[in-house]
Amino acid sequence: MRHRCRVKKLSKPADQRRALLRALTTELIRHGRITTTLIRAKVVRSEVDRMITLAKNGSLPARRAALGYMYDKALVHALFEQAPTRYANRQGGYTRILHTVPRRGDNAEMAIIELV
Repeated sequence: MRHRCRVKKLSKPADQRRALLRALTTELIRHGRITTTLIRAKVVRSEVDRMITLAKNGSLPARRAALGYMYDKALVHALFEQAPTRYANRQGGYTRILHTVPRRGDNAEMAIIELV
């Protein structure tokens, strides 16, 4: 039984799942909008919100936590410069998920996740 198990496993081992979420988070912050499956979009939403919250905090430990998670050092610096002004009056909910047409090969539910 899966009572109180809150982690979506995405049919991947823990190391591959962590690498996937790190890559999706990095690319979403870099481009502002990516297309992925609906389940992956729902899982990566919390990670992106956590990175933006760290950037709004702006302290040195928050910066080190973001540098340890994201793949691009220059992108982390840009995020820490832009996020406090861009999301100053927003208390969370930094991403939006839009449903799109199913994928052609396997009919998986697809979604666009973008920064608000």
